[in-house]
Amino acid sequence: MNLQFIDPEDTPLEKSDWEHFTELEFFPINLDFAFEAEFVLTPNEPPFMMKRTKDEVKYQKYGEVYFKYKGKEYKLNAYQNLRYIERGGDVDYLFIPFNDLTNDESTYGGGRYIDTDIPEGKTIILDFNQAYNPYCAYNKKYSCPIPPRENDLNIAVEAGVKAFH
Repeated sequence: MNLQFIDPEDTPLEKSDWEHFTELEFFPINLDFAFEAEFVLTPNEPPFMMKRTKDEVKYQKYGEVYFKYKGKEYKLNAYQNLRYIERGGDVDYLFIPFNDLTNDESTYGGGRYIDTDIPEGKTIILDFNQAYNPYCAYNKKYSCPIPPRENDLNIAVEAGVKAFH
């Protein structure tokens, strides 16, 4: 991620931030936040318009991801961006936006994202160490998906990218 952010052609940073950028801040790798989770397909889900910071875009719920943390069970919905697929994007890609108790504290207040591939079976790797901030955390010109309320986690996910600044 840091290589992308220092590249003037590929960075989401505003020019004033890019000029002083050295690296993103991450939580230390935490294997307690890497799960072999259960994946359940949700066929025939109707498309819906997911809110973004400036507009909406068409998504479809593709499946549900179930995992246990400290003895409690949690669920996150996994989505596909239908506009991205219609434009020739990767059809094997899943998008998992989420909020957790670190938002507005040590992580971006608008939530974070995990990207993953559709699993071949009923098990999926859910690694919060791969969680990243949306581009709108770095530059207001972007419109970013707002994690749906059903993807709010009542735990502090201290893994992945921290808040910028």
